[in-house]
Amino acid sequence: MATARASISACFAALLVLSPGGGAAAEAANGGVIAERWCAHCHAVAPRPQRSDAGPPSLAQIGRNPAMDAGALAAFLMTPHPRMPDMSLTRREIEDLLAFIRAQAK
Repeated sequence: MATARASISACFAALLVLSPGGGAAAEAANGGVIAERWCAHCHAVAPRPQRSDAGPPSLAQIGRNPAMDAGALAAFLMTPHPRMPDMSLTRREIEDLLAFIRAQAK
C-alpha cells in the first residue's frame, strides 16, 4: 500500500513538473504566502533570519539541496509526513511553493 502511494505521488510529481506552465507560470509571491501559512512554524522562511537551532532546515537550505529537485520537492509535499501537517495543497499551490523555495535558494 505504501509503495503504491509512493508510486502515485512520484507519477503526479512528474506530471506536475513536466506540465505546460509548471515552473514558469508559478508565482513565487503566492508561494511565499503559502510558506508563511504552512511552513514558518518550523522552518525559517525569508526574509526571516536563519534559525540557529538544530531544527528543520530553512526553505533556502531545502532549495539549495541538489537532491531536492522540483520533482522530489513536489513528491515530498504531496506525501504526508509524521512531523508535518497534512497541507492538502492544490497543484497550483505546490507549483507556487516550489517557485518560492527555488527563489530562496539563490
